[in-house]
Amino acid sequence: MSSPRYLTALLLAAGVALAGCGGEAPAAESGHDHSGGHSGGVATLEGPGDRYAGLDLAEPYRRPTFTLTDTTGATFDFREETAGRPTLLFFGYTNCPDICPTTMADVAVALRGLEPAVTDDLQMIFVTTDPATDTPEVLAEYLGRFDADLPIRFTGLTGDQEAIDRAQLATGVPLAEDQGRLHSSLLLLYGTDDEAHVAFDAGNTARDIAADLSVVAGAA
Repeated sequence: MSSPRYLTALLLAAGVALAGCGGEAPAAESGHDHSGGHSGGVATLEGPGDRYAGLDLAEPYRRPTFTLTDTTGATFDFREETAGRPTLLFFGYTNCPDICPTTMADVAVALRGLEPAVTDDLQMIFVTTDPATDTPEVLAEYLGRFDADLPIRFTGLTGDQEAIDRAQLATGVPLAEDQGRLHSSLLLLYGTDDEAHVAFDAGNTARDIAADLSVVAGAA
């Protein structure tokens, strides 16, 4: 019988599904843009038992270029601010009842058990898919529930809908639908080489994230 992890890999290899809070939608169509990164949300994975505890990406996702607004109201150039640093990137929204808070909680649990050598240069970026609701103030309050006792602060980003759409396309995840409530469930981990060789979804645990953060940070 196939393992749950292998079934997850097969599903993701066919295309990264948009995950609705409380349900799932069909996989998005595949495709690539010409911005130097993936587009359309197709993640090609190797089989289980590879280098990472998370989902090995056979074709790495390149660190994207996009500019949004952080929770202080300042402009945040993602590539410029994160280049060369281990970076977790997730798209979601603050009113999400399950996928988003679970993912953020898993990241928080993972970080609590890691050495400063792993976390010191790490960034966790949360980009809202519901900019009409998630103002900088709302994002700051939401992320503060997860990072208050952590060695790093989570960075929340918002902007107008067009800018949010561009950020998703540049990253390579499917465009969120239903006013942002149907969004990619992938948590991407970029390394010091500015590529994401591993990602996580609902089938992964805080232990998986912690293990792979140690691998990526150690690759500097």
